[in-house]
Amino acid sequence: MTTHTFQPTRYYNTLGSHEPVLHIADGDVVETTIVDAAGFDADRAQVAVAGNPQTGPFYVVGAEPGDTLAVVLERIRPNRSYGFTDTLVAPNVVDPSYIAELPWPARGELRTAEWYVDPPAGTARLVSPQTALGDLVLPIRSMLGCFGVAPQRGQAISTATSAEHGGNMDYRGFVEGVTVYFPVFAPGALFHVGDGHAVQGDGEIVGTGIEISMDVRFRVQLRKGWRTHWPRGENDAYIFTVGNARPLDQCVQHATTEMLRWLHDDYGLDAMAASILMGQTVEYDLGNIFDPAYTMVCKMPKSILAGLPRRHPD
Repeated sequence: MTTHTFQPTRYYNTLGSHEPVLHIADGDVVETTIVDAAGFDADRAQVAVAGNPQTGPFYVVGAEPGDTLAVVLERIRPNRSYGFTDTLVAPNVVDPSYIAELPWPARGELRTAEWYVDPPAGTARLVSPQTALGDLVLPIRSMLGCFGVAPQRGQAISTATSAEHGGNMDYRGFVEGVTVYFPVFAPGALFHVGDGHAVQGDGEIVGTGIEISMDVRFRVQLRKGWRTHWPRGENDAYIFTVGNARPLDQCVQHATTEMLRWLHDDYGLDAMAASILMGQTVEYDLGNIFDPAYTMVCKMPKSILAGLPRRHPD
């Protein structure tokens, strides 16, 4: 196992089969930085084009289509004190009749909320605008909004959206300690990472979390021959699957199907057994509902699965 320290000098606004910035091996650790969604770094210098610019891609030696890349998120920490958010909910999350009642900015006017992020204290404080909320202070829960591998057929897919390869999922469960699994579609997997949020609610319904640059540490593990179709993940309490699509019911279909596959392939449950179990114990989390593709997460409690042997142990 090798630990690599990598300082990016260029960024991509698509996830694709770009020239890799570093070759790494199964079990290796990478310590690196990511800029915020607008392309600003730890010194608040704009070093990349806005739109979730990505650090990477990282080429994992030996990864081939049909494998799965496991990414262990070991450290996700803000590296500056300034964060920003948008200020109004998206039109698609309210009744159409209510849209006109929202205080939309004039054409060309930007409305951004500014936050003071204090990593040692573990808090984010609203600085502006002044609102009826008064002195609003929220606990930091750092997460990654956009990350994944190169998609299939040589595509380069915008960091504004998501699909089987990952991308802009904006799921607030992608935090430190989580292992995320991506199907490999291209040689080397070509892992990209970016879009750090100090705080974010479910759905990213204003179009942002508290956007901020981050120091990131992750470990890669190559699962040869373990075929997956959509992103998966696990933490201490759950295994989960991720569907990215639009409309929302299609996200549910992808995530639920991937969970049925996981329970069959790794836990030996046939369709009836898996359906009975999921029908009474499954949980769903809403990821992104702002961008072109929406995200739904299907979760199964590990406590329910504790008595079943797992064919792909940790």
